[in-house]
Amino acid sequence: MALRMVTGKLRSKWLPRFSAASLLHSHATSFGFKEVQEEEKSRMVGNVFSSVASNYDLMNDLMSVGLHRLWKDRLVSKLNPFPGMKHLDVAGGTGDVAFRILEAINSVKHRAMQDVLEDNLHEETQIFVCDINPNMLNVGKKRALERGIGEAKSLLWVEGDAEALNFKDNSMDGYTIAFGIRNVTHIERVLAEAYRVLKRGGRFLCLELSHVDVPIFKELYDYYSFSIIPAVGELVAGDRDSYQYLVESIRRFPSQEKFASMIVDAGFQKVEYENLSGGVVAIHSGLKI
Repeated sequence: MALRMVTGKLRSKWLPRFSAASLLHSHATSFGFKEVQEEEKSRMVGNVFSSVASNYDLMNDLMSVGLHRLWKDRLVSKLNPFPGMKHLDVAGGTGDVAFRILEAINSVKHRAMQDVLEDNLHEETQIFVCDINPNMLNVGKKRALERGIGEAKSLLWVEGDAEALNFKDNSMDGYTIAFGIRNVTHIERVLAEAYRVLKRGGRFLCLELSHVDVPIFKELYDYYSFSIIPAVGELVAGDRDSYQYLVESIRRFPSQEKFASMIVDAGFQKVEYENLSGGVVAIHSGLKI
């Protein structure tokens, strides 16, 4: 895995060509490889995630061969959660990242805090799970109940839009978004909102499927993405189209360097990224200083 600080090719036969103008059209945006009106995209993405919600975690396991668990563990380790923190996990409806953060905080408390202090710290810790899709949030709430943490005061489930968060300025110690930012209409607005809600010293972390640069691996990855994943989606979830969109959306997402530069433009400092699994995913991070 490579860690790269930001200072300020082969084309697969599986991918169509796009002009720069098509990416910068002021009234259109991408939905996979399609160009759609901006106002349509949120509805179309909402339909995708309403369709896949019940099988979302199972399909993550199948598509990544279980690697998404390790990727999320790495994300949380970079966050370095602490008792009493206020954290916002965006596009986190099924709770996968939030549960890991809570487990990490509880582990810290059991190692370092006396029993008499733990209850107070537990109440002070707040992990907000924010998702625009209520179906995804319902899956997360159900999973929390199954884990015996459904009534945890530190877990708060919020339906909300990453581009217009309903949280106060300078209110969060940390912000994570995993496999969500490529689905938004305006990435810049999401980054601006992340910067706004973070406190000074707060960390932004984004885990996202990214771009593979190793030529042979890239060809294999493209074949797997476009030929295998939609077929598995159809077999397991009965929904080929949603998984076709998901793999297309990865190819439309900015490169690691470009996305890092967008994070810098949003005001973050000490921006860096780490490629995992050969660039299949990348973790970008930045600090609000």
